[in-house]
Amino acid sequence: MHKWKNQSAGYLVNHVGRIFARGLATAIRPLGLTIGAFPALLELWETDGLTQSQLVERLDIEQATMANTVARMERDGLITRRSSETDRRVQNIFLSPPARKLQAPAIEAASGVNAALLACLSKDERRQFLALMQKIIVAQTREADG
Repeated sequence: MHKWKNQSAGYLVNHVGRIFARGLATAIRPLGLTIGAFPALLELWETDGLTQSQLVERLDIEQATMANTVARMERDGLITRRSSETDRRVQNIFLSPPARKLQAPAIEAASGVNAALLACLSKDERRQFLALMQKIIVAQTREADG
């Protein structure tokens, strides 16, 4: 007989998420990065100069959590904050030169973790696994925007 948790998508996704997070933390630690900063860095590598509110929306996290993350990233020399040219009450977040240089090695490290942890799946299973997760995210994003 299966335990309920082994049939719970939420439980299993959370467990898998922790496994990936541990692997990522280990892989990016030598670069001086943390898993807390990594999602924000991914967004800033894609679009430098975002506001804290834009990061909150894109990452779907609490404002207070993002404020703490941004403060740590600034302390660690990964970002700088500058007042917006159009609205002085708003601050834009920009990557520091060292943070820009970390993009390739950080993504390579994360890709290595993904490859290692998904190696137990066939190519088709990996594609399907990613597609199903993306489908859930899109559906929930639409519902939240609804």
